[in-house]
Amino acid sequence: MIREYNDLHDEPWSHHQKGSDMLNFQTSSEDFKYIISIVMRHEVEFPDIYKGKRLEAVMDISMTHTNGCPLKLRDLFMAKSFDFYHDVIGIRLYLDRNTGKLADCFLPRYAQQEAK
Repeated sequence: MIREYNDLHDEPWSHHQKGSDMLNFQTSSEDFKYIISIVMRHEVEFPDIYKGKRLEAVMDISMTHTNGCPLKLRDLFMAKSFDFYHDVIGIRLYLDRNTGKLADCFLPRYAQQEAK
C-alpha cells in the first residue's frame, strides 16, 4: 500500500547547495511514493526514531538513496520488522548530512548491489 502525500511533495526534490558541494535529492515519483510509505511505516512501528520529524526522515532516506547508496525501496518497505528497523535506524545514525554518504562502513541490508 503506497500513499501519496502532496503536502510533503509539491514538486520533485531538487538539488540543495551546501558550499560548493551539491547534495542530490532528485527522485522519481515512484521512488518518492516508496520513501513516503517507508516513513509512514516507521512512524507506526518505531515512532521514537525521528520523534515526529517526518520531513527529516524523508530527507534522510532520499539523501541516502540519491547520494551514493541506492536503496531497494520497495523491498525495504516490505521488509521484516527487524531488517526494516536495522536500515532505518542505521540511516538515521550513520548518514553524514553534509555529504549524503553513510559513515563508519554502515551498509543497509536493502542497499542495491553494485554491478559487477
